[in-house]
Amino acid sequence: MSEPVQEKVGVVLVNTGTPASPAVADVRRYLGQFLNDPRVIDIPAWHRWLLLNFIILRFRPAKSAHAYRKIWTERGSPLLFHGLDLAQGVQAALGDQAMVRLAFQFGEPSIPQAFQAFAEAGITRVCVVPLFPQYASASTGSAVQAAIEAAAERWVVPSLHVVPPFWAEPEFLGGMSTHLQDAIAQQEPDHVVLSFHGVPEHHCTRTDLTGAHCLKKPNCCDTLEAANNSCYRAQCIATARGIMERLQLDPANTTVAFQSRLGRVPWIKPYTDLVLTELAAQGKRNIVVAEPSFVADCLETLEEIGMRGREDFKAAGGSELTLVRSLNADGDWANGLASIVRRSCTWLS
Repeated sequence: MSEPVQEKVGVVLVNTGTPASPAVADVRRYLGQFLNDPRVIDIPAWHRWLLLNFIILRFRPAKSAHAYRKIWTERGSPLLFHGLDLAQGVQAALGDQAMVRLAFQFGEPSIPQAFQAFAEAGITRVCVVPLFPQYASASTGSAVQAAIEAAAERWVVPSLHVVPPFWAEPEFLGGMSTHLQDAIAQQEPDHVVLSFHGVPEHHCTRTDLTGAHCLKKPNCCDTLEAANNSCYRAQCIATARGIMERLQLDPANTTVAFQSRLGRVPWIKPYTDLVLTELAAQGKRNIVVAEPSFVADCLETLEEIGMRGREDFKAAGGSELTLVRSLNADGDWANGLASIVRRSCTWLS
C-alpha cells in the first residue's frame, strides 16, 4: 500500500493593508475600504456610510496622503516591503513543507490572491497568521473573518488553522526586548514609553462576558483572568509587563500608553500624545518609545510617533525622542515567527 503524499501547507501572513501609493485618490480608496469595516467602526451601516462619505473621506485622505508621502520609499510602503521580506524569511525557515504568502485585507497582495495561489498549487490546508501580537476585534478578528470569507468563496474550501495572538511567545517578547535594549544602551534615556495602538473602550468591554470586570474594577487589566483573557488592553499591559521584566525596567521610569485614537468616543487610556507632552512638562528630556503592538514599521510608527510625536515632545520642552524600530523582517524574527507557526499548526510539526 503506497504512503500518502505529504501535502504542502499554505501559510498566509495577514495584515490590515496599505494604499497603493501616497496619491490622494489611492489613500481615499484605501481608507474607504478600511474604515467601512464594521469591526473597525462598529456603528449601524447607514450611520457609517454617512460618516465616511460626508465627513471622513472628504477631509482625511489629503491629510493622510501627506503623511504617507513622508514615509514612502523607493520600494513603496514600508508595511508592504517589510511584509514581503518577512514572508520570504518565514518561507526560508519553513522550507519546502510550506508555501508562504503575505496578504492584506485592504489593498494588494490580497487575501483572495493568496488563496488562489494556494489552490493553483493544489494546497487544501492553510495556516492563517494574523500579524497582530494582541487580540482586538478590529485587527485580529477582522483579519480572521476576511480569511474565512475568502476561503469560503473557493469551490474547494480549504481547511484552516488560525495562529492565535502571540504576545506572550518568547520569540516575540525576546525580539521586542532586544530592540528596546539596544536603543536604551545607545540613548541612555530618562524615560521609556511603550506605546500600543488604541481601540475604543467599548471594544474591550464587549470582550468581558461577565459584564462586571472590564473598566468596572480598579486596575482591571493588571492581571489576566477569565473575564479579560481576550481583552486587548489587558493583553497589551501583559506584553509591557513581559518586556519590563526581561529588561528589569524601573516602573517609575516606564509608561504604557495608547495611540492613534479616532472620533469622539472614549478610547483606552492613557493617550500617547498627551503622555509625551506631559513627560516633557515633567522635565524628561531624552525618551525612548517602543511600539509592541506593531511587528512592522508603518505610518503609525514612523510618522505618528517618529515624526509628529517627536515634534510634539520637543515643542513641549523635551530634547530627544528615539523611536525603537519594529521587528520588521529581522532574521531572528522571521525564524521566530516560523517557530511560533510550527508550534501552533500541527500540519507543520
